[in-house]
Formats: sequence, structure tokens, C-alpha cells
Amino acid sequence: MEKRNIYAKIPADLSNEVFEVLVQSKKVKIERIVSKGHTSPDTGWYDQEQNEWVIVLKGNADISFENGPVINLKEGEYINIPAYKRHKVINTSIIPETVWLAVHY
Repeated sequence: MEKRNIYAKIPADLSNEVFEVLVQSKKVKIERIVSKGHTSPDTGWYDQEQNEWVIVLKGNADISFENGPVINLKEGEYINIPAYKRHKVINTSIIPETVWLAVHY
């Protein structure tokens, strides 16, 4: 077993959003995401086969749902996104960068 810190090893260059799988099994994936002003691609909505539970650990973010609300997540706030619920990230903070923990199940 190795002890690790969710805030450790955040790259200095965040010109690209960082996705790091922390743990994965056949049914569950837990990842750290680090965003710095990043948003979803302009090409469309996320439409995932799995549920996604996501918490903002640092910074903040806005998630828009197709035909639905925009949810602002601040530090410590989380949301459960059901499978096939179309959504996109429309804003993430720059200072500080946004650190997410996402659980796909």
C-alpha cells in the first residue's frame, strides 16, 4: 500500500486538462481531474454509459445540462450525474485551478 495526496504532483503546465486514473476495476473508475479554465469540447455533450459522481475539492466549476439547469459547484460540493444525462462543463476556475474527484460507476 502506498499513501498518496490528492493535491500532490499537480503539473505546473496546465495548458491541457489533466485526467489521472487513481483506481479502476471492471465496474468503477476513480479519477482526479485538474482543470484551469478548461471547458468541455465544443463538439457536443458528454453522454456517458456510466453514472458519474463528482466532487470539487478545490476551485469551482459550472456544469450545464441539456434542457436543464446550470449547476455551480464550489469546494466541497458534489453532484451525481446519471448515465446518459447529457452535460458539459462550461466553466472552471483559473485561480485556484479546479481539482475534481470523479467516480464513474
